[in-house]
Formats: sequence, C-alpha cells, structure tokens
Amino acid sequence: MLESTFVLLKGIGESTERRIWDSGVSDWHAFLACGSLPGIAPDRKRCYDADITLAIRRLQEGHSRYFSRCLKARDRWRLFETFRSHAVYLDIETTGGPPAYGEVTVVGLYANGRMTSLVRGKSLTEERLTSELSKYHLVLTFFGSVFDLPYLRAKFPGVVLDHPHIDLCFAARRLGLGGGLKRIESLMGIGRSADLQGLDGWEAVRLWHAWRRGETDALDLLLRYNAADTRNLEPLAELLYRRLADRYGPSTQATACPLTSLSAPSPR
Repeated sequence: MLESTFVLLKGIGESTERRIWDSGVSDWHAFLACGSLPGIAPDRKRCYDADITLAIRRLQEGHSRYFSRCLKARDRWRLFETFRSHAVYLDIETTGGPPAYGEVTVVGLYANGRMTSLVRGKSLTEERLTSELSKYHLVLTFFGSVFDLPYLRAKFPGVVLDHPHIDLCFAARRLGLGGGLKRIESLMGIGRSADLQGLDGWEAVRLWHAWRRGETDALDLLLRYNAADTRNLEPLAELLYRRLADRYGPSTQATACPLTSLSAPSPR
C-alpha cells in the first residue's frame, strides 16, 4: 500500500489520488513511467517525479521516519505492511490519574512473537526503554496518541519517541468501529483467556496497588492482562489494515500508463 500512496505528495489529496489510481497508475513506478498525467501540469509532474524517486530511495533505506513526516496521522496505517517486521506493539499501565499525579507501572512491548514487560521498580528505566524502542521502525498502540505516548514522554523525558506511530483506535474509527479495545476485539473476533475477561484499565490500577500491599499474585495477573492488551494489537492491526486497504486503497492493480496521457519524455 505504501508504494501506491500518492497523498504524500504536496497538493495531492485522497480524491486526486483516487483519480490517479483509476487512470491505471497504481504505484510509484507506474507514475514515473508516465510522461504526463491528466490534471497534472508538466512542471508539477517533474517535481512529483523527483519526490517519488526520493521516496523510493528512502524506502530502500528502510527510513520509516521519512514517511512519517510526509503522511498525515490518519494515513500512517499505510506504513504497516511495509514496516511490520520492524514494528513494536506498545501498551502501558499506570497508577491512575494524569502524568502529574501518576506513574507508569508497566510498559508492554510485543514484537516478532516476543513479549517484553518492563515493570516499575524493576526493569522499567529510561535507559532500558530507550534501548528497547531503538530496535524498531514503527510503533502501534490503541489510543496511544492520546494516552500512552504522552504519558511516556512526560514520565521519561529522555526517551526519544519519534517513531512513526499508528494509533489503531483512530484507524478503527475510520472504519466506523467505535469504543474501547475490548469492544473492538469482540467485533473483530479477537479473543483472550477466560480469566482475563472483564478486566480493564481500572482493574489494572487496583492490581498494581494490591501487589504493592503484598498480594504477590496480583502482579502476575497484571502482567498477563497487559500482555493480552499488547499482543492483541497485532491481529487487530492486520485486520484493520486489510479493511482500510480494501476501502481506501487502489481498486485496480493495473500498472500501465494510461494511453490517453502518454507523451514523449522531455529531452535531457
């Protein structure tokens, strides 16, 4: 989907992008192969060709942050398939309340089939969090643009969180799916173990305080709850990506330049 994306070009919105696809130009290479395109002035086409050539080079370099700068937040779901092998799913738990009064208790990180749980007072430090996040090119959360990432920035100001970020909450809303993570999991057929059913963020707060009071089993349940939240982001991302690509992606796989717009290339 990323290589079919033209909204990263200045002045190209979704309607113009759709017209480009419908003309038979479904990816960057097909765009470059066309001498001209209806509705795009020759000078503008040359500028776009240069921008796309740069985008291809940045993609070959694996430079995900470049595309984060080019794309609006609502369009960054398009990065998923390209960078998923270097993506991390992130979910945090806190003591409750805003960052000014609360603390991060658990940071869950799930990537390439491996779950990492960083716990306050044990493994959760600014240095460890920086080390873990440095491995990845893409971060996925649920409502993280509002909660998780601002909270982490407030409590760990030395951690650089400049990764491209896909917030699955707002990706789901583009498809008309509202509500919290558990509701959307249910709608999408994503399950979790019976002993975690009914647990929510406030229960996670209670479990942390219970563990601090000496209930040793409470931390284990908290970590399993957080791990379920974090792991389930992966199948959710896969399902949302497919639906978004079906709805907002090119409807044709044609890559030939439309005959009506062919012109001889300018002499160099």
